[in-house]
Amino acid sequence: MPIDTPRSSAGLADIERAVAILRDGGLVAYPTDTVYGLAALPTDDRAVARLFEAKKRALDRAVPLLIASPADVALAVDEVPEIARRLMRAFWPGALTIVFRTAADFRSAAVDRTVALRVPDHPTPRELARLLGAPITGTSANVSGEPDPLTADDVRSQLGDTVDLVIDGGRCAGGRPSTVVDCTTEPPRVLREGAVSREELTRVAEGSIA
Repeated sequence: MPIDTPRSSAGLADIERAVAILRDGGLVAYPTDTVYGLAALPTDDRAVARLFEAKKRALDRAVPLLIASPADVALAVDEVPEIARRLMRAFWPGALTIVFRTAADFRSAAVDRTVALRVPDHPTPRELARLLGAPITGTSANVSGEPDPLTADDVRSQLGDTVDLVIDGGRCAGGRPSTVVDCTTEPPRVLREGAVSREELTRVAEGSIA
């Protein structure tokens, strides 16, 4: 399918079109608060397989998911530790990814026994997830190991027509990636220090961060 690229900021029509493509098993690239992301419906195994193939990503590497609001954690997670709730209140929406134990009834080839969730500080992915009524994959819209895509042209040059739709939101800010905190352990562990510092996490968590 030829790649399609609406220009400028994403309007409601672009978002609704993207949601229809995702529900039909397609792939959509979209702007975020960091870099362009690549969305598939994570509960659609064929769509997830297309995503891994497009990115040339190893099948044993799970991808993070983006959600519309903190309340949507319940779409993929049964239990939310209190320390995770404190981190969510302090840093969502924003550049913090939190790892939870995956709900028993959430089946996705994109995740394993744990799921990494984030509420991004950008309206486009949040609106995609809201209208879809489900998380979207939050992996970067590039070939694995290649430079992060900051523009729609970057997406097109790397992924070509493997993507069904690119929502052109202009140039993304780039910068440091999200910080990743694993809240399935006691105490929680920082897996990747990014835009949110360890000092900020420790303050909010009252010292309970490894």
